[in-house]
Parts: sequence; C-alpha cells; structure tokens
Amino acid sequence: MKNYLALFLSTAVLVSCGRFGNKNQKEENPVRIVCLSKQYNEIIFALGAQQNLVAVDLSSTYPPEIKKLTTVGYHRALSAEGILSMKPTLIIHDNNVGPEQVMKQLSDLKIPMLVFKTKGEDIASAKALTSEMGDYFNKKKQADSLNEKLDADMKTALDAATTLKDKPTVMIIHFGRANNVYLTMTKHSTSAKLIEWAGGEITLDGERGMMQLSPEVVAKTDPDVLLLTDFGYDQLGSLDKIKELPGVAGTKAAKSNRIFRVEEHDMVYLGPRTGAIVLNLQKLIRQHAAQ
Repeated sequence: MKNYLALFLSTAVLVSCGRFGNKNQKEENPVRIVCLSKQYNEIIFALGAQQNLVAVDLSSTYPPEIKKLTTVGYHRALSAEGILSMKPTLIIHDNNVGPEQVMKQLSDLKIPMLVFKTKGEDIASAKALTSEMGDYFNKKKQADSLNEKLDADMKTALDAATTLKDKPTVMIIHFGRANNVYLTMTKHSTSAKLIEWAGGEITLDGERGMMQLSPEVVAKTDPDVLLLTDFGYDQLGSLDKIKELPGVAGTKAAKSNRIFRVEEHDMVYLGPRTGAIVLNLQKLIRQHAAQ
C-alpha cells in the first residue's frame, strides 16, 4: 500500500495540471477514472466523455460498449485491490457504494473521489445531473442536446398518455424467481414513475422500491401486464416457460400473453434515454392480447 500511495501521489500532482482530453497531457500520466455508478456511466458515454474511463462496477451495463471495460465488482461489494489494480487517479461514485471499510481504505490512500451534487431522481433533476456532468467534462453542448431530446421525447409520451381511456396495471419482476420468491418493483420505485408516464400503473405498495413476493401474492395482484427484466426473462427463455411460473399462470397478463422483456438498466434510474424508454414502455403496455 505504501508503494502504491507514493506512486499515486506523484501521479496526481502531474495530472492535476490537465483536464479531460487535454492533448498536452503527458501520456505516461493519464487521467484514469473508475466510475461506480450505472447512472453516471450511461451519462458519461452519452456525453462522449468516456475516453479516460478505465473501469466500472458490474451493474453498469449500458451502453453495450461499456462491457469492454474492466469491472471492479458490484458497487456495494467492492474490493480495494480490484480498484487499486486499475491505478485510478479519480474515483466517481454516487454514495451507493460499499462496503464501508473498503471506501475508508481508498479514502485513506488520498485517492480523489467525486460525487455529483444532483441526484437525478426526477426529470428536472435528471436534466440537471446531465448538465452538471456536462460542465465537469467540458461537454456542455452535448449535455444541452441530450436534455433537449429528453424533453421532446417526454412531451410526446405524456401527450399520448393523456389520450388513453384506461390505465393497465403492471407488475415488474426483477431477477425472475429465486427460492419461489419474486423480487418485484413497487409503486415507490423509479420503474413506477416510468410506467405512470407511459400510461400504466404499478399498484403494489411497499416501503422500498423493491420487495419480495410469494407466488400467491403475485396471483392475487393479477396484473394486466407483466414485465420481466432481462436476466430473469433470458434465463427462462420463452413466453411459455414464463407462463408456467407459480403465481403467474392464472394472471390476466399470462392469459392474454401480455408478458414482455425489459432491460434492467432501463428501469432503475433516470437519464438521457428516459423519454425514449417511456415511449417504448407505452408501446408494450398498450399492446392487445397476442393472437
């Protein structure tokens, strides 16, 4: 650790003189960013600011090219060794990281860490976060363009939602089924906001954004539409297999074949693509029974 600390401090002094993408920066002392937030990472790529990104956490799966980068573990189960092996000059995270002793160890090494001020929990703050990150990475014009598109897509989606006569009930199952328990999104989740904007409704109540449900509760809830995130859907492999799941078979969603696959990273945070995601959800949940 002492040798790494000495190397880090000498590197930090040199890179502090430059900014991201500075051509005058010496190649032997590049900016090396490890980012531990899926929301931040998507925005970094959308801004075109990923040139100094060397590693991410396992939950960062969008855009597809991010999978070429080294991963340093799940954002709540990190190891100092994995992060330090990337020789970071900056660690970016959203405070949803751990364990605590690992973060303290990294802090004790005096590695610069950055948490953006804006939370990005609604459309206004999602735009503000994109702007804040655009300013930081010298990508203000790109941030403005992303926010303009988000506004346009959201207007299209919300205008269409006002013309709908009914509001289908939706259940979102995350990670499929484990030990005969379903992990589902509640009305207090980001997913619920997306579904509401799309013209549907998640009726499942709970103190947190996700909760575990038994097959009996799933059957009793009886949603009009069932969405499975990619891992669970792909693991089962087909609509027929999903319809055989305990608690699912008797639902209105199963009887009408209104069961669809969604990407997990589309459903759990807001960002530049949120408007486009809402438009896609609108198409899914408004589909009639499959023939």
